[in-house]
Amino acid sequence: MLSPIAANLGAGSGIDTASLVNDLAAASRTPKIRKFEGLAQSNQAKISALGQARSDLESFASSLSNVVAGGTISSQPIVSDANAVSVSINSGGRIGALSAQLEIIQLAQTQSVYSGYTQSAIDAVGQGSLTLTVGTTNFNVIIDSSNDSLTGLAAAINASGSNVRASIIADAAGSRIVMKGESGASNAFTLTTNAGADPALQRFSYSAGGAQMTLGQAATNAQFKIDGVAYTRPTNSVSDVLTGVNLVLKKAESGTLISLGSSRPLDSLRQTIGDFVSVYNSMKINIVSARNATGGDYALRKLDQQITSMISKSITSHDSINSLSDIGIATSRDGTISVNSGRLDAALAADPNAVEALFNPPRDAIHNETTDPGISATLNAIKDAAIVSNGTLDGLRSRLLKEADAIAANRTKAEAREDAYRLRLEKQFGSMDTRIAALRATQSYLEQQIEIWNNSN
Repeated sequence: MLSPIAANLGAGSGIDTASLVNDLAAASRTPKIRKFEGLAQSNQAKISALGQARSDLESFASSLSNVVAGGTISSQPIVSDANAVSVSINSGGRIGALSAQLEIIQLAQTQSVYSGYTQSAIDAVGQGSLTLTVGTTNFNVIIDSSNDSLTGLAAAINASGSNVRASIIADAAGSRIVMKGESGASNAFTLTTNAGADPALQRFSYSAGGAQMTLGQAATNAQFKIDGVAYTRPTNSVSDVLTGVNLVLKKAESGTLISLGSSRPLDSLRQTIGDFVSVYNSMKINIVSARNATGGDYALRKLDQQITSMISKSITSHDSINSLSDIGIATSRDGTISVNSGRLDAALAADPNAVEALFNPPRDAIHNETTDPGISATLNAIKDAAIVSNGTLDGLRSRLLKEADAIAANRTKAEAREDAYRLRLEKQFGSMDTRIAALRATQSYLEQQIEIWNNSN
């Protein structure tokens, strides 16, 4: 409705009031909008810098955790006969300078027994109760009209809670039941029929000296020696003899010695330390950039201080090599770090276990995440505290987003005020045009009258 007014500005007065309105409106509007654009650009720069710093922190923590979990910087076990035993490092274990002689005398086995054939798995086997004894513990197995079959017997054994598993094997000769327990001599089992049971159930009993079912394999313990010391275990997986090491025994050969050792990846450790320095410096530069962009915001100052303190902070319980500074990593004036190769080599020569523990700390009865967090857990703790909801970085990001919303809202209000100001100018100059046009009409009339008067004289 107002556009015709603006289009006709100057029509009555002869003055270019349209340009005058445009100039006056622009003179009021332009500096205010430019101010809001500057504020928005500055706010976006802060958000971008903060986002880069957060991304660097998360990527650094994640990549360091992956390196530690991947085992490339951990000492690895070596075995002279991988067909006889497999060796792995327990979670949180540290094998250091592993050196041992293993002799496997006997493997742990599970007991298995099997019955004679029946015509079919659904044929009746007889009703009554049986007692399944595992070690010294008894379990009831009941067969009645609802489960009177070979399949029902197997299901009842499996439901007894004994950890003895029964299965039905069918071939050309018919069906039979096979029972299998857990490994270890203490898990040997018997199955006996109780008084009053159908005599047919006797076919499925098993006990030492009076067996109806056949023993396929006896339950035995693993027997082995390490450095001449004898051990027995109920399973072939052994994790409580050599500190930090899990053994899986696979082949018994009494009298044969198997050598166990370790290989320390010093080159990988040096490479990881060099990579740590490089990535740390990149992250540090971006954190400082974000801190400067936000005018030294407290959240980023705190994060910067925490990152810097990691270098000299004790992260293991070792007496002399318990921080990154102890292996030659030092902080420069600009906040970046570098590694002194001489000091690193000296630390590796003095105690390679302690250097490795900075990145891959041990986990046992006296070493835990509190006493020996290691650099990865230390960095993750800083990262988690920063990005958690209402954490230092999350809180700053929320404030910056609120600031962006406020800038946008204030700009919208300012633009509305400037639009209203322009409309007032258009109305005012439109009214002026009307009055000037009226005055000019009056002037023209008077001039005509004066000319008539002059001519009549």
